[in-house]
Amino acid sequence: MNIYDVIRRPLITEKGHAKREAEATLCFEVHPQANKIQIKQAVETVFRVKVAEVRTSNYAGKLRRRGRFTGYASDWKKAYVRLQAGQKVPEYAEI
Repeated sequence: MNIYDVIRRPLITEKGHAKREAEATLCFEVHPQANKIQIKQAVETVFRVKVAEVRTSNYAGKLRRRGRFTGYASDWKKAYVRLQAGQKVPEYAEI
């Protein structure tokens, strides 16, 4: 798994924006089998910053319906990546 498989996309939410401003923490959707070390290396390589801490959270896919047809959305994983003090937060999205 290369670094671009590990980080799937940044999550742009109000909570994520508040964490980015207050705590220098970035929020990403990551590959479900990616571990914290791989996530840290991927963020450091792609954004050229130093990472202090990585926290992950697994989410189960929700039941979705389209008329009489039902199915489940895919399971996914979220990562909160806190940068070291003094690191500039990358601007990958504006709200």
